[in-house]
Amino acid sequence: MFNSVNNPFNKKIESSTSSDKNKQQKQQEQKKEEKKYLEQDEKDEVRIGGLPILTEEDILAMTHSYINNLKSQHEDNEKVIKKLDKFLDNFDVKKFMKKNPNMTSPDFYMVIYNETEGLVK
Repeated sequence: MFNSVNNPFNKKIESSTSSDKNKQQKQQEQKKEEKKYLEQDEKDEVRIGGLPILTEEDILAMTHSYINNLKSQHEDNEKVIKKLDKFLDNFDVKKFMKKNPNMTSPDFYMVIYNETEGLVK
């Protein structure tokens, strides 16, 4: 606290109480620990639950299942069924996987929902 007041040689003035030393040591340890956490390299990509990455066959089967489920939900609307059939006929698995690499099943459902949302409205 008094290190800069009336200290022409800029020497550190030690406190007589040991509690100040303990505080300083704790602060130094905290700084070291924070620095250690900041210096650690972390992966940019996080996989929740370690789900497996889908293959072409998986995506194709899941797409057919998803479209058939949408068809059954909208069986009274002929326009929607035609749009879904057209989507399924034009679906290219390789192009889909290239656009969305390393996809897990939750990723797939999010992407396929976004792509088919306009078809069922």
